[in-house]
Amino acid sequence: MRVIKGVAAIVWLLGNAAMVWVPLAYWLVRSTWAAGDQQSALRKRMDLIIWWWSANNARLIRLFNLTDLTVNWHDADGLSLDEWYLVISNHQSWTDIILLQCNLYPVLPPLKFFTKEQLIWVPFIGLAMKALGFPYVKRVTKEQMKANPILRTSDRDNTLTACKGFKNHPTSVLNFVEGTRRTEEKWQRQKSTFNYLLRPKIGGLDYVLEGMDDHLSRLVDVTIIYPQGVPTFWDFLQGKCPEVQMDIRSRSIPAAIRGQDSQNRRSELAQWIKAIWVEKDIKVSNAMKTP
Repeated sequence: MRVIKGVAAIVWLLGNAAMVWVPLAYWLVRSTWAAGDQQSALRKRMDLIIWWWSANNARLIRLFNLTDLTVNWHDADGLSLDEWYLVISNHQSWTDIILLQCNLYPVLPPLKFFTKEQLIWVPFIGLAMKALGFPYVKRVTKEQMKANPILRTSDRDNTLTACKGFKNHPTSVLNFVEGTRRTEEKWQRQKSTFNYLLRPKIGGLDYVLEGMDDHLSRLVDVTIIYPQGVPTFWDFLQGKCPEVQMDIRSRSIPAAIRGQDSQNRRSELAQWIKAIWVEKDIKVSNAMKTP
């Protein structure tokens, strides 16, 4: 029965992505011939597709009863659809992405994030994300950077280019600060000092802060907890994830981090994120101890 549910959920997801292409193709054609303010307005309108996409995926979770989800918002009164936000979260499973999109909608502007270049080959979903302005990043090895030093700045260059597009209209920029999904193997290899988190990496955040300058209104800090174990995406679609907790906090961005001095900004940012990560790890640890 669970396998049937999982297959039906996959069909729903692919069908939802396929339907996205109907309005998306129309607006893409129009934006190709548009210019100036008209093109800017069309790009903003295309983000309505992200909301529609997210809303349908939220219906999937409810109708298929995939999990028992608890979402706790803190200091959300000042959030607005007319502002820009930097969103950070811990990362453990592909499930995190669908949960974030479904539950930040419609409190925040459409969520966009940097994703692996390989995902562009996922049927319907990969090209739709690219067309909707989700920037793709390419993993570069140390050997590749040594052979071609220009690649050393590729992440920064890609981020700054993406941020120019984000400034077109209110957007929520998501960054998984750990840089990868947390697994037991990665946790042990990294020798992380946190119980349930990998060490935070601030490079991507620093680039976003540089690229978005004064556009960002606040930081939205999300903690995703799977009290009974982290599911694979397939497990989640089969309904094998009994419970999920999401803690969402709106935080002001310290003035020192908004400064233009890159070196000082990175230092202040590292201390601030580390403090948030300590708090986040305690939160996850307490939830995991709950019977």
